[in-house]
Amino acid sequence: MGGGRDAPRRDGRAQWRQADRRWRAAVDRFDDSGAGRLWGRLSAVDFFGHSFQLAALGLLCFFPFLIIATAAAGHDAATVLIGWLGLNDQAAQAVSSLFAPTATSYSLTGTSTVLLILGVMAVAGTLQSWYRLLFDVPGGGWRDTGARLVWVVWLLGYAAVQAALGRALGAGVLTGLLGFVWAAVFWWGSMYILLARAAPWRTLLPAALVTSVCWVGLGVFSAYYFSASIVANEQKYGPIGVVMVILSWLVAVGVVIHLGAVVGRLLR
Repeated sequence: MGGGRDAPRRDGRAQWRQADRRWRAAVDRFDDSGAGRLWGRLSAVDFFGHSFQLAALGLLCFFPFLIIATAAAGHDAATVLIGWLGLNDQAAQAVSSLFAPTATSYSLTGTSTVLLILGVMAVAGTLQSWYRLLFDVPGGGWRDTGARLVWVVWLLGYAAVQAALGRALGAGVLTGLLGFVWAAVFWWGSMYILLARAAPWRTLLPAALVTSVCWVGLGVFSAYYFSASIVANEQKYGPIGVVMVILSWLVAVGVVIHLGAVVGRLLR
């Protein structure tokens, strides 16, 4: 009789072992697939944690530098950010309100200038460390610092050209095509500059193209999702709601950078 009572228990254990074997086999098949290798590589470099790091640095360090640099060039930081996010008119108005200039003029002290430069250099250093990790390139000492300075200038040039294209051509297929090409050039140059020429141009081209595709895709997604989110959050929470959405977008930018580099290396 005892054996009869133990039979369902043995059957249950057998079914559990069979289900466990099936699960492990499915996991092994996924790990061996292209998607599994991609996810494994992204997880190995902690892409999600790095993306949150970029969002924090971008808000605290890069945005103040962007505001000052664009104002010195006679442009508006809000226009640059709106172009990057691809926002509609209502969402663009909400973002512009965050950067509304005051009636009084301002000046920078020596200390604040140094802090601004150190802040944007920290952002450049973060991207540089990512690319060195993603492409398995060792550090280059003082060459890294020079590469960061060059990249900051390169970024400002990219933003200026993108804003000029938007003003000259408006929205349309041609603008989107030129934006994709210019984004590919920007990310290609960014990788080459931040890696201090340690990786050849040909090796970086697939990653630049994939990053550009993801970047343009993020812009299309932003135009629909983030525009609606900015408008809704502003109505609910005020300006801080807009900042919350911008932080989400910065996290997405970090994901795009990791995804583009990893997929580009896999394709290579």
